[in-house]
Amino acid sequence: MATEGELMFHDQSDFEYDYETLRTTGVIIGVILFVSGILIALSKKLTCSKSSSNSNPAGTQIPKTEVPPQTV
Repeated sequence: MATEGELMFHDQSDFEYDYETLRTTGVIIGVILFVSGILIALSKKLTCSKSSSNSNPAGTQIPKTEVPPQTV
């Protein structure tokens, strides 16, 4: 007579993993995460030049002061 545990899980012996699909999916997900990580890292280093001009919303330029040459 079969035990209760054997009756509940009698199909497990027929189950087989599809390792090729699992491996292919893992590689594709890994490549996508790697490329997106590179793009995120590069996007923080590369900034648009227009964004720096927006830091002065009034549109006025900050005057530059000249430093006189020092004599020794």
